Amino acid sequence: MTVLLKVEGLTKSFGGVRAVGNVSFEVTAGELLAMIGPNGAGKSTCFNMLNGQLAPDAGSIEFAGRQIVGLKPRAVWRLGVGRTFQITATFSSMTVRENVQVALLSHHGGLGGLWRRARDAHVDAADRLLERVGMREQGDRPCSVLAYGDLKRLELAVALANRPRLLLMDEPTAGMAPRERVALMALAAEIVRTDNIGVLFTEHDMDVVFAHANRVIVLNRGQLIAAGAPDAVRADAEVQRIYLGSRH
Repeated sequence: MTVLLKVEGLTKSFGGVRAVGNVSFEVTAGELLAMIGPNGAGKSTCFNMLNGQLAPDAGSIEFAGRQIVGLKPRAVWRLGVGRTFQITATFSSMTVRENVQVALLSHHGGLGGLWRRARDAHVDAADRLLERVGMREQGDRPCSVLAYGDLKRLELAVALANRPRLLLMDEPTAGMAPRERVALMALAAEIVRTDNIGVLFTEHDMDVVFAHANRVIVLNRGQLIAAGAPDAVRADAEVQRIYLGSRH
């Protein structure tokens, strides 16, 4: 199995509060790794360090054998790391297709001409990505009128525009109806299988986690407290005490 992401001793503090402390894990090609834990566990801080939004105080982050600590988010993205966010980040004044075209222009180095119209570039490639997430028929609609679940699917298409080898999905199903959650994660699982990429995702819906994750890691107060197969993590006494309770 090919290791795509190798994290060792990742640490970050804000003032006197240690948000993440000495966290280590790996993501391999062809797997969905779930990162779970209660609010304030350090999940989003981890994600923000992985894609360059935050600089760690200590630790190592290797992507495809290359050290990426110190790189800016754009540089990390160009290496092949895609990301979706808890709150969707799309251009509401643009159409569905134009949002994907802007991402494709960035990937192909075509944003230098400020006056170039996004709608004239990479139309077929944008439509293929929209087809993949079930949004092609909505390509001409403005993002401002989309339902929230459709925005999440559009954001996934945008994240795939740079043909990522690793995809970071931060709360991908937040705010979605139960049926939409299942469909989106099934789509992510299919992408993992067909493209042999790795996916690291955070999620509060444990039904989604245990239905789709190949492995699970658990954070609490910035510390890694458990890691392993879903059934083993679900049965872990400390994980049940801190996070799962009697729900599973």
